Amino acid sequence: SRRHKLYREELNLTSPAAPLPLRPEASWLQFHLGISRDGLYPRSSPTIGRLLGDMQDFTTISADYSQDEKALLGACDCSQIVKPSGVHLKLVLRFQDFGKAMFKPMRQKREEETPEDFFYFVDFQRHNAEIAAFHLDRILDFRRVPPTVGRLINVTKEILEVTKNEILQSVFFVSPASNVCFFAKCPYMCKTEYAVCGNPHLLEGSLSAFLPSLNLAPRLSIPNPWIRSYSFDGKEEWEVNPLYCNTVREIYPYSNGNRLLNIVDMAVFDFLIGNMDRHHYEMFTKFGDDGFLLHLDNARGFGRHSHDETSILAPLSQCCIIKRTTLLRLQLLAEPEYRLSDVMRESLLQDRLAPVLTEPHLLALDRRLQLILKAVRKCIDTYGEAKVVANDTTQPEAPASDRVKLTT
Repeated sequence: SRRHKLYREELNLTSPAAPLPLRPEASWLQFHLGISRDGLYPRSSPTIGRLLGDMQDFTTISADYSQDEKALLGACDCSQIVKPSGVHLKLVLRFQDFGKAMFKPMRQKREEETPEDFFYFVDFQRHNAEIAAFHLDRILDFRRVPPTVGRLINVTKEILEVTKNEILQSVFFVSPASNVCFFAKCPYMCKTEYAVCGNPHLLEGSLSAFLPSLNLAPRLSIPNPWIRSYSFDGKEEWEVNPLYCNTVREIYPYSNGNRLLNIVDMAVFDFLIGNMDRHHYEMFTKFGDDGFLLHLDNARGFGRHSHDETSILAPLSQCCIIKRTTLLRLQLLAEPEYRLSDVMRESLLQDRLAPVLTEPHLLALDRRLQLILKAVRKCIDTYGEAKVVANDTTQPEAPASDRVKLTT
């Protein structure tokens, strides 16, 4: 810590200018005001394009650990769940007009696959998976992933020089290759071997826009009924009981309404990206039990293009139910002129870190889409279309009162 202070004095590092006043037209605020019971943003929203551009261009005025990393500095009870470690690292970056985004640095090259022997709960978190998940979510018309964009961050000027967190300051160092590096500070598994490094200062990463603060838009975090076992042995009931969905259907709120259908949507999304780590989901309390599920933390997706983890589809295959709108969108993206891989490839070209995904990952999306449609056809053959395909195409427009109310 003393060496770091001397380093800053030698470089004559100064504090950034004071933040500008909040502008009502700020993209962050307009994004928050556009949240409705239908999704995080409207289908055609110029605000999202502005927000993505602002996250790429705006000056960073402060950096800090996320709440997850700060929690790791306390006691760790690893008996219930394997906690994150120094291998994973994310920071909160603030911008000049009170905007805030979650930064996840590059930990794995695009062409690298997750090793076969890795458990899903010790896998790397990939910045490009966060970016690709946002694009896929928008293509599927779910609109449940916060806007996410890729950016090259100067770790010296945009993190080290603007952070006031002395712990974060203390984990910066210069590597033997003269690259500026830093690592997570936590009680265990935090070593320089797990550091992320600039080249020499620039580092790729994803930036995900923050949602409204919890005091303005409260959210619930709810365990996923199809949660996986977070230990090296043992299985959950759904993994051994093919009739598990019958039990879930008897429990409110899965016994009626849209909640179970939204769980199936989430399973379809996670299967396409290969994410096995969906242990919880979040919802805005304002929209009640039928509100949409937020698809947060997708960095463990797109790890293995050569493997399709069909167990992720358990909610669909066990419950045999899917929204008509979801099925229609999937069927459209299976058509040759609207092939999912082609639409994703074109969408991802908009990001400055393109190519975001390698070609094998894009082609895996087409293969997995066919497996989803095959599972739906199997359900229809067994139970009939009327029981499997839920008609959600006639829902009324959400009233203006259902929009998240924020004050400046």
